Amino acid sequence: MPAQKEPLIIIKPTEMWVGNEKAPVTLMEWGEYESEECAKANEVVKQILEKYDGRIRFQFRHFPLTKIHQRSLKASESAVAAGQTGKFWEMHNILFNNRRNLGTTSLKLYSKEAGISDKNFLDNLVNGTFGWQVQDDIKEGLERGVKEPPVFFVNDEMVTLKPTFENLSKAIDHALKKPKKKTAAKKRA
Repeated sequence: MPAQKEPLIIIKPTEMWVGNEKAPVTLMEWGEYESEECAKANEVVKQILEKYDGRIRFQFRHFPLTKIHQRSLKASESAVAAGQTGKFWEMHNILFNNRRNLGTTSLKLYSKEAGISDKNFLDNLVNGTFGWQVQDDIKEGLERGVKEPPVFFVNDEMVTLKPTFENLSKAIDHALKKPKKKTAAKKRA
């Protein structure tokens, strides 16, 4: 009797974040790796994470503009693949640092730089193993009104101003001052 193949358990982008898990504020970005504006926003996010250490958590969601940036989809897939080995954030930053060179061969090299030793990394990338996770992010982004990245949300409210350090700080400060919503206690019959 042939051995049964173990089911592939995929860690979705919605489960990848950095910061305090129980933070009162969640900062979420829809972005892509070939965009200069998203690369600038990534540097702002690093400053925000430092300023609000312990008080926020950050999540990056994928929104590749494939009509403009043909390599952004595979770059997003490579980040999701890296996340499967706990190296999402390492790969995320490497991709932004190399945003002008995101061919498949380069993505494989970046995976090694990020510390990924998965021998199936390139096969997964070529076969689009994690493409559905990126497509799910795009779909959710569209449902939330994302048109062109970078777009930020603070506690599920879209930040309509340019994502500068000052503007994101104001949105986070505002969210930190809001009283937490109390959940209604269930009545006993």
